Amino acid sequence: MLPTKPTTTMRWRCGCAYDGSAFEGWQSQASGQAIQDVIERQLRKIFAREVRIHGSGRTDSGVHALGQVFHFDGEWAHGPEKLRTALQGGLGRAIRIKSLRRARADFHARFDAKGKTYRYHVFLGDADPFATRYCWSINRELDWKAVEKAAALLRGRHDFKAFSANNGTERETTVRDLRRFEIVRRGRRVRFTLEADGFLYKMVRSLVGALVIVGLGKLRPEDVAAMLETGRRTAAVQTAPAQGLFLVKVFY
Repeated sequence: MLPTKPTTTMRWRCGCAYDGSAFEGWQSQASGQAIQDVIERQLRKIFAREVRIHGSGRTDSGVHALGQVFHFDGEWAHGPEKLRTALQGGLGRAIRIKSLRRARADFHARFDAKGKTYRYHVFLGDADPFATRYCWSINRELDWKAVEKAAALLRGRHDFKAFSANNGTERETTVRDLRRFEIVRRGRRVRFTLEADGFLYKMVRSLVGALVIVGLGKLRPEDVAAMLETGRRTAAVQTAPAQGLFLVKVFY
């Protein structure tokens, strides 16, 4: 019998994509129906023990990802591609492990992140049944000149307290650098792209919701600027629905 190749605990960095429609968000839930729960159950089968994964951040129920990143520790002697295949094997089609590789021992998917890119999709009109789970359908035309003006006011380093929701955690600061807030229209399809050094809880959906309300004429761009200045959110601003939001990329 050949000797067993010795193994040591290694840290693994994974990139994944998922359709969040049928899950209770990223973060583990008592129901076991979060994306983290599904991945950890498969890792338990592979390693025959409990394995905790740590994501770059959580996404809410119904939110999707193209480039979520997480890490975990495990002993494995057969190379990263075989581990990726083993992990993918029990996840189904709604979750895709796009990459898996060894990471330095102190790498942390959340605390080492330098920034993120999100996209939010809007459809002007009634989206077809194959698109409704991935966009916000709005049955009105928007005032795009006002929307662009409001977006310009939001770009840059600001206190975004008025555009976040309290999720029960204390933060040292609500200041973020919104480096990019781009709006691209293709017919009735609209794509909002936001990039920042970090995002507050429900910040992207709040910002998109504010711009839509501006586009509908219920707020002025100046009102959005006042919210930044005072940190107080007007009741007119709604949080955009979860299904239109995608986590695109995490920067390290």
